[in-house]
Amino acid sequence: MIHNKEAESEAWFYGFTRTVSAGLAHLISVAFPAFIAFFSRPGTSWFSWHPFLMTVAFGFLMTEAILLFSPHGSLIKRFSHKTKARVHWILQSLCGACAVLGLAAISYNKHLNGKAHFTSWHGLLGLITVCVVCVQSLAAVPLIYHSLAKGWSLAKLKRYHAASGLVTFLLGSTSLLLGLSSSWFTASVGGYAWFLAAACPALSAVVIMNQVSSAYIAKKRLQS
Repeated sequence: MIHNKEAESEAWFYGFTRTVSAGLAHLISVAFPAFIAFFSRPGTSWFSWHPFLMTVAFGFLMTEAILLFSPHGSLIKRFSHKTKARVHWILQSLCGACAVLGLAAISYNKHLNGKAHFTSWHGLLGLITVCVVCVQSLAAVPLIYHSLAKGWSLAKLKRYHAASGLVTFLLGSTSLLLGLSSSWFTASVGGYAWFLAAACPALSAVVIMNQVSSAYIAKKRLQS
């Protein structure tokens, strides 16, 4: 009896912490892009679109796309898995579109100012991340239309997609962190505000890593 109560309290605490973590990730996904938009003032220059679109892409769209599958924080928890998958793909496609537009904006801005392209770690990793996002979105099509993936089981496709998706998200989060270390942002934001901004993609990455790893650890336990 005591053991059952302990198990119930542990399960409650586990669910509570997961719900709070997912709620924090939702809050960050809205607050962080809004924070960047305040400083970049999108539309005032070609450059201003770059930090705004990239933050919307990776800070909001990709984060929310993955949180759709969270058992403790999905905004469409009661919908079918098929519906979640389609909404996930739409959000990821929008993420790819924003990322491409953000890359185009900074590339055109550098062209106008006669500056070299992709000379920093932020620029190089950002380019790689945008390419990976586009490939990841296209690679997800067989998950929706499984007939396109002959010889591949749906379970294996989902496993590979989840693993590559996590890597993509971590690339995006790292790109955002490197962007916060740029001369533009450090000149605009300093002190505690900078650390608060840097904590946003870092905390989101921790929540998403925990969600993905927990989901597949749970599946392995059920299968064993």
